[in-house]
Amino acid sequence: MATSIHTSSSTIARLSFSTTRFSGPEPGPDPKSLSFHSRSRTCLPLKYSSEGSSRCVVRAVAVTGSDQAMELDISLSPRVNSIKPSKTVAITDQATALVQAGVPVIRLAAGEPDFDTPSVVAEAGINAIREGYTRYTPNAGTLELRQAICHKLQEENGISYAPDQVLVSNGAKQCIDQAVQAVCAPGDEVIIPAPFWVSYPEIARKADATPVILPTSISENFLLDPKVLESKLTERSRVLILCSPSNPTGSVYPKKLLEDIAQIVARHPRLLVLSDEIYEHIIYAPATHTSFASLPGMWERTLTVNGFSKAFAMTGWRLGYIAGPKHFIAACNKIQSQSTSGASSISQKAGVAALGLGYAGGEAVSIMVKAFRERRDFLVKSFGELAGVKISEPKGAFYLFLDFSCYYGTEADGFGKIEDSESLCKYLLDEGQVALVPGDAFGDDTCIRISYAASLSTLKAAVERIKKALIVLKPAARS
Repeated sequence: MATSIHTSSSTIARLSFSTTRFSGPEPGPDPKSLSFHSRSRTCLPLKYSSEGSSRCVVRAVAVTGSDQAMELDISLSPRVNSIKPSKTVAITDQATALVQAGVPVIRLAAGEPDFDTPSVVAEAGINAIREGYTRYTPNAGTLELRQAICHKLQEENGISYAPDQVLVSNGAKQCIDQAVQAVCAPGDEVIIPAPFWVSYPEIARKADATPVILPTSISENFLLDPKVLESKLTERSRVLILCSPSNPTGSVYPKKLLEDIAQIVARHPRLLVLSDEIYEHIIYAPATHTSFASLPGMWERTLTVNGFSKAFAMTGWRLGYIAGPKHFIAACNKIQSQSTSGASSISQKAGVAALGLGYAGGEAVSIMVKAFRERRDFLVKSFGELAGVKISEPKGAFYLFLDFSCYYGTEADGFGKIEDSESLCKYLLDEGQVALVPGDAFGDDTCIRISYAASLSTLKAAVERIKKALIVLKPAARS
């Protein structure tokens, strides 16, 4: 029976929540003790209990007025209980909290350029505010920005779209999320090569789809083997997600390999490709970027996702876009209209300015890429000096995905045994005060991810700390 709880100075004034475990899905992290205070000293004690495997209720007995028990269902939906929290966000937040507490942690966990937004882009945003460009825009994005995106995609990527085939969103992540929701039915499969960006499997689960993980090998530069792909496709396969340049590995798919994958895709009429190209401009010659939609026969079944966060150092502006056949983009547009609506008007003005910097972002982006390459070269050389550590040299993005499994099975005094990527990263945070992301978050527990979106001097200090922490590890004692 539904029961409403009313508060006043003469009835409920303080609610105390005490927790007990129950069988069934956990409602996220362990709940904390919560109290709601008012001036009155009367109180209503509540206790968690469970009924069945999916309900979590609070039992409440009023101590004033009535002894009738009431129940408040505080259970969460099965969908949210199926989603794992982002480990990269959690580690970044933990490292930030340590720094704010005075601990000198070097933070190499976040996927965020350390450069400022180019001045001409920032000025365009400032001018938008000054000129009163602060109202809602069309849900799909301003025509000015969508036309600029169409021009960019034609000139730089060789793919042609009309403005109504482009949707501007609050970041590329929203674009990916809406695309998977738009095309997947419950039980459909989303094919994801591993290592993968942490959000891909969870986005699939949010859409009631099933993530199918295809492992790759560091010896093959973490690139998907077309034969493995073909062996795993079924009638339920709906979306193949490709990310090139890759987060977390920095791998770049050569055009020939993409063509081989396209031939397989073409034989499966239900299979679409979501091409995540957010790192396309952060690429190191002689590697080159190929948009999947530009391959023969792939335009009709490709959803191309890109944005401004990485290449233009605009992570906080929250601006991304998706381009594809009008039928699919209209569906994404409909979802967005009932969630966030359009992206920030100010950010969209800045986005137009970013696309006006020149081919591939012009000099502003090339300066950043040059710095990223210098940092990459330093890290590859430095970690190459460690015996047993395996490296696949990144061809793009700003991540190094290193195989540190040679240290698994070792131990440190006062810490214990290093068993996997998570315990190694915890040890390096505790002992070396360097925040990294364990590879299990990306589907490969043999590795850890290092972001080199930090100054060269910071990276040098981080390498020194990491090496100092690793050198004291010793083989674990036999039990």
